[in-house]
Amino acid sequence: MARLVRAIVVKRWRGYNRAYLLSLGNRMSLHLLALDASSSACSVALLRREGEHESCLARFEMTPRAHPRRLMPMVNDVLFEAGVTPAQLDSVAFGRGPGSFTGLRIAAGTAQGLAFGLACPLVGISTLQALALQAHRRFHCRYVVTALDARMGEIYAATWHCADGNVVAQSDEAVLPPARFSLPGHDTDWVGVGSGFTLWEQFNPDVQVAMSQHLSDLEPRAEEMAWLAARDIDAGLGQAAHEAQPIYLRNDVAWKKPA
Repeated sequence: MARLVRAIVVKRWRGYNRAYLLSLGNRMSLHLLALDASSSACSVALLRREGEHESCLARFEMTPRAHPRRLMPMVNDVLFEAGVTPAQLDSVAFGRGPGSFTGLRIAAGTAQGLAFGLACPLVGISTLQALALQAHRRFHCRYVVTALDARMGEIYAATWHCADGNVVAQSDEAVLPPARFSLPGHDTDWVGVGSGFTLWEQFNPDVQVAMSQHLSDLEPRAEEMAWLAARDIDAGLGQAAHEAQPIYLRNDVAWKKPA
């Protein structure tokens, strides 16, 4: 961590108008750092664009309850391996949620600190959208249900249509019991991914019949967040560090013992 902190020279804060953000997307080169701590995993990715060539260097570790200790060392390791200095970063992205409340705050705080210190735009990426892109890239899934275990008998869920690397929402992201989850009206072959499907037996039978398969061991990754964030930067959608916030979906983030 010290290596990265020493390399950051805090610049004068500024806001980012759309023209400036669009200029980032028009550059021939782009260095974008993404990080995620929304689940039991911790991951970091560096997307590099040089002309028409794009590549992504990524690290992924299952680190339950060790995110504060592992996130910054992983950032250091990825930048060192890529030969990229913090000053070369054009943007930072993070998994904005939904997910673990503690993990989301760790990732958001780390990303905000980096973006503020480097005076670069920050992009928050949906963990559910990143999970859908992962299913599309790895398994060529087209219609994807993403669900993460939200504890307390609920899931974070959404549905997506994936084609040619694009991920389009088919429903709003929501937190609800599995039994209340329903699919969009059109008849298609759905694939479910994410830790929420450890609660498979609690899903409505109609939903179970509509899914050809479900994969409960997939976790959101910074790698897909980097690809999604690069498209947002190209579209001029970056934010100032203080403007990007976690998305919890559940308003009451603290568990309360029943009366």
